[in-house]
Amino acid sequence: MDWGTDLWDQGDVIDKHTQAGLDLVERYIKFVKERTELEQNYAKQLRSLSKKYAKKGSKDDQDCRFSNHAALQEILNELNDYAGQRELIGENMMTNICVDLIKFLQDLKQDRKAHLSDAKRAQQNLESSFKQLESTKRRFAKEWAEAEKATQQAEKTENDANATKIDVDKAKQHAHARTHTAEECRNDYAAQLQKYNKEQNYYYYTEIPQIFNKLQDLDERRIRRLADGYCQFSDLEKKVQPIISKCLDGISAAGAKVDAKQDSVLLVEQHKSGFERPSDVDFEDYTQGIKAASSDSSLNLPKFRSKLWPISRKHKPPPAEDFSHLPPEQRKKKLQAKIHDVFKKLHMEQETSEALEKMKGVYEQNANLGDPSTLEPKIAETVHNMGYLRGEIAKYETWLSEAVGGDECANAINNNNNSHHAPNTVVTPEKQQNIYTEFDDDFDEFSQCTALYSFEGNSEGTISVTDGELLSVMEEDKGDGWMRVLRANGEEGFIPSSYVKLSS
Repeated sequence: MDWGTDLWDQGDVIDKHTQAGLDLVERYIKFVKERTELEQNYAKQLRSLSKKYAKKGSKDDQDCRFSNHAALQEILNELNDYAGQRELIGENMMTNICVDLIKFLQDLKQDRKAHLSDAKRAQQNLESSFKQLESTKRRFAKEWAEAEKATQQAEKTENDANATKIDVDKAKQHAHARTHTAEECRNDYAAQLQKYNKEQNYYYYTEIPQIFNKLQDLDERRIRRLADGYCQFSDLEKKVQPIISKCLDGISAAGAKVDAKQDSVLLVEQHKSGFERPSDVDFEDYTQGIKAASSDSSLNLPKFRSKLWPISRKHKPPPAEDFSHLPPEQRKKKLQAKIHDVFKKLHMEQETSEALEKMKGVYEQNANLGDPSTLEPKIAETVHNMGYLRGEIAKYETWLSEAVGGDECANAINNNNNSHHAPNTVVTPEKQQNIYTEFDDDFDEFSQCTALYSFEGNSEGTISVTDGELLSVMEEDKGDGWMRVLRANGEEGFIPSSYVKLSS
């Protein structure tokens, strides 16, 4: 069934129906726009909420070592990634549904207007032809009446005995002329009628059916495209559902990692003083003439931090370099951490020294690459820094020995040495080293990541990546849910942080 055959006389119905279809597309576009605004506002509020409850400051960093504190921070991070996915849903809906449908709707309006104009023009042409037919018909009727009247007058004159022959001939000639004119009008009317019937047949059986069928095709294309838009409304959200599920799984995993016992143990490790409990207070018998004396045991009472009135708060003295102001257990931990940090710095200086020595050897082998003497100040500075750091290590090891005792100190120091693999001497460069070896480390500064899902970068500044693609991280996520990466083909841009996994 088609409109041209079955609705040939329902032009007004087709006009209203197609207009209602276009209005429906406009309603759906407005609906998706409002849904997009909701998603954007929702994502914005989630980001603000996550930022509001995220901990800041050194004290908060200390608290985050506890699993229940760290879990909340992980939940906030996952919530931030979740907000990014809601934001992505809104962007995709605006790009893939609203923008495409707006352009499609404009094309439909233009095509519909053209088809209705063709139908109106065809109707006007048929009406004009019908007016010509009516005009020719009226003229024929008028002329035929005049011819009959002239014929009757000629017969009356011929039967009149008083009429002369000239009057009779004149009446007959007039009647003959009128009859001839009436016959011409009759022929014109017949020709015009034939023409009109032909045009009317073409109008109702060919022209109007073709126009109405075009409008039917236009309306069916509109319905199919609108149906695709309905499906996209769901598919775009389903596309990011795996990542949203991953965010929710991350929140569940954060809760599962909370360990109450471990948090209690960690609190003990952080704040254990190492002091012995105070001994019993001795009885002092004043009946034997003993003078009152203050008990030394009062000096060993546990100390509790008291809150001072803000106005009378005094400045704390600067902490001692050897951490002697701390309880024994905490002092030991601080000294071990300090030795650990100095060993790391020493290891970095040794690596710098090795690189400079290698570079110097390359310059000595090939003077075109550079002057070896220009490296001497830097080498001397590095040697001086290494000597200073070794002195610092010796100093802190001495204090650690005082704090924990000989054997235990030796074990703590050996653990620090083994954990850093830091040699005490500078390694000389190997001969016949490739002249570009010293520059290899420059290309390792960017971490790698792998795309977990495919992403189509439709908006400005984004790029498309495929599932499993290896990427270089150029700029890490700064809290907005996006990171800048570099593809193997040199293409660079932003992608959602939750779409990738950092390489270990």
